[in-house]
Amino acid sequence: MKILVAGGAGYIGSKLAPILVDRGYEVDVIDLFWFGDFLPETVKKIKKNIFDITQDEVKKYDQIIFLAGLSNDPMAEYSPSLNFIHNASAPAYLGYIAKKGGIKRFIYASSCSVYGYTENELYDENSPAVSNYPYGISKLQGEQAVLQMVDKNFSVICLRQGTVSGYSPRMRLDLIVNTMFKSALLDNTINVHNPAIWRPILSINDAVTAYIRAIESDENISGLFNVASGNFTVGEVADLVKNSINSRMDKKINLKIEHRQDYRNYKVNIDRARNILSFKPRSDIDGIVQDLVNNFDKFNDLKNKSYYNIEVFKSIKI
Repeated sequence: MKILVAGGAGYIGSKLAPILVDRGYEVDVIDLFWFGDFLPETVKKIKKNIFDITQDEVKKYDQIIFLAGLSNDPMAEYSPSLNFIHNASAPAYLGYIAKKGGIKRFIYASSCSVYGYTENELYDENSPAVSNYPYGISKLQGEQAVLQMVDKNFSVICLRQGTVSGYSPRMRLDLIVNTMFKSALLDNTINVHNPAIWRPILSINDAVTAYIRAIESDENISGLFNVASGNFTVGEVADLVKNSINSRMDKKINLKIEHRQDYRNYKVNIDRARNILSFKPRSDIDGIVQDLVNNFDKFNDLKNKSYYNIEVFKSIKI
């Protein structure tokens, strides 16, 4: 099977693409390489804007995975216009030419951010998605665009991901567990702005598994799927990161707890992904920290601006 990974040079793609090659797939990555190239030579790399891809170019692929776009709230709020172009219009365009080109399946990287703010409810895929912020709105628009193209010959799977954390060759330190890990090592302190709010956390290793399960699922399966390793309050995440670092690195870490208002609060039910895709997460916060500790020598310059998407984004001339 031949797979095209759009945006495959990013945080998830740099981990996913080599694993797909190891599973016997032929993998091409198309990307603008804003954040560098950390892919092995076994992956074919194409530097190109998604909007310049033609129908004839995609005909040779069996499946397309869309990992492209602006990847977090700070980037979306810095440039709402580019956010809507890359997170809503780009998947709509690529999905359209994929279907016209005879592709069998399109997998879209969505986000649990679409749920916005919830009150002590476990949300499933039928729950209302009411984000009021550019990032969440754009991810919802991307979902709606590609899902309305589904028919008996064109499967679309949208993975609503929890906040991904863990080590990747294209490293990021602007994700909740990774950020706490960085702060603990730099300042011996983990800052918590609101310990009560809920977040679904997704280990990057579980994220890779979710994409594999989507790729390898029955060709008739389409729809929305929440994927997370677990739901945690931010205060709980801080405690777990602190304890994990204390036990592995012999460091005494302090917590700084504040009670700021936050307009994002959600926890998700992953039963649909478990029952239909056979997605079974195997990691937890301690496992994510262990992954970071094991690979720390590869990203130990914790002040490197390339590990922070918004810093790189601001420096790019688009």
